[in-house]
Amino acid sequence: MSRLFVAFLSARACCKPMDLGAKTSSFASCATANDYPFAVVSVDVGGTKIACALMRYESADAAPQDVWNKSVPTEASRGGAAVLESIVGVAAAATEASARLGLKVLGIGVGTAGRVDAKTGSIAYANEIMPGWTGQPVAQRLRDAFGLPVAVLGDVQAHALGEARWGAAHGAQTCIVMAPGTGLGGGIIVNGRIVRGCHGFAGEIGATPNTLRAGDGNLESVASGSGIEARYRALTGRSLSGADISSRANDGEEAAIEVISNAGRSLGIALAGWVNMLDPEMAVVSGSVVKAGPLWRNALQEAFASHAPEVQSKLPIVDAALGSNAPLVGAAENLLDSLKG
Repeated sequence: MSRLFVAFLSARACCKPMDLGAKTSSFASCATANDYPFAVVSVDVGGTKIACALMRYESADAAPQDVWNKSVPTEASRGGAAVLESIVGVAAAATEASARLGLKVLGIGVGTAGRVDAKTGSIAYANEIMPGWTGQPVAQRLRDAFGLPVAVLGDVQAHALGEARWGAAHGAQTCIVMAPGTGLGGGIIVNGRIVRGCHGFAGEIGATPNTLRAGDGNLESVASGSGIEARYRALTGRSLSGADISSRANDGEEAAIEVISNAGRSLGIALAGWVNMLDPEMAVVSGSVVKAGPLWRNALQEAFASHAPEVQSKLPIVDAALGSNAPLVGAAENLLDSLKG
């Protein structure tokens, strides 16, 4: 899919001007195919840590390379403003590294927990895991600090874009990425680009109604790791981790089998609906629930195949390939996409 960016670099004479606030930077000027190599500062903001990498682009056909990286604790309990200053700090370290390496920086890409306002790059909503994160002006703060273009999107959207461009879905123009972990997020790629939606919230698949009539009615309450733990607790009165429940299921415990099977089955049924709408080339699954094993995977595959139209029932459902690098790659790719205007 990076060939879209190749065509863009070759065809245009100059980038569309961007509002960079009071500061300007030569790095924000028009990029052309002759500008290789260049770098993008990429940041992945989670509830536990903030990861930052300097992603080097050697050529249009080569995957970006992580040539410098740093992680710091998020310490979300300090509040949103403090977290934002930590982001500025790691981005500053990355720009200093780029100067040492002789790499020009085209901009800063961020993938972050919470729902991101697609128009402003601010945090429209974040849950209690990130207290005070709602309302933080991530894009504007970084523009003011560095005078560079900044593009911000949700962390799972960044993960999806990374897998689509340089991971498990490389070469696919349309795909769905599902990430059942503690929660359940997702991303939709159409014509090689991440679908943001009107407000920036596209891909929030956890809110899909759950057809199994379990949990609170939403897919996340059954198919996510926290949903699996809650459903097991409701059945048995015992509080166990998702990993322990998976282990018990694989050992033949009926309650665990029911919960793990329902998690896979509900996600498979939901995927059939999304596939019927989007007709993607493949689906990618990522997140801790993938480790639940064959019981979960078989339930997902069988439910999908039995609910999808026959012509789409052979859809490849593949595991993610980039691991923790996916959101960093996706955030960098989103920054490059944003330069297209």
